[in-house]
Amino acid sequence: QVLLLESGGGLVQAGGSLRLSCTSSGRTWSSYSMAWFRQAPGKEREFVAFISPRGGTTDYADSVKGRFTISRDNAKNTGSLQMNSLKSEDTAVYYCAARLISGTAWRRKENYDQWGQGTQVTVSS
Repeated sequence: QVLLLESGGGLVQAGGSLRLSCTSSGRTWSSYSMAWFRQAPGKEREFVAFISPRGGTTDYADSVKGRFTISRDNAKNTGSLQMNSLKSEDTAVYYCAARLISGTAWRRKENYDQWGQGTQVTVSS
């Protein structure tokens, strides 16, 4: 089991950038795949981006493809989400999630059992 802590959220103008970080407490971080999800008020939590344990596979929601980049540093037990060209519709609470199981279906939030507490991202237009 790992404990996850997000940081880096805040208020930014449309077109700006933010970098979110996810820090893991566990010593087996390199065994976990990681994803970012987000949840806007009144909406379901949705998939944003995924990265495999060693970083060889990444995946993005269509709404963020080309603007967001997911990465990880297993030596530092961290993961990141670089968000560029932010839009007002990106406003949400962003969550870091991790799982030990491999395989597909990484876009489904039900397949993750480790979650951070979330960090607020607000994009003003």
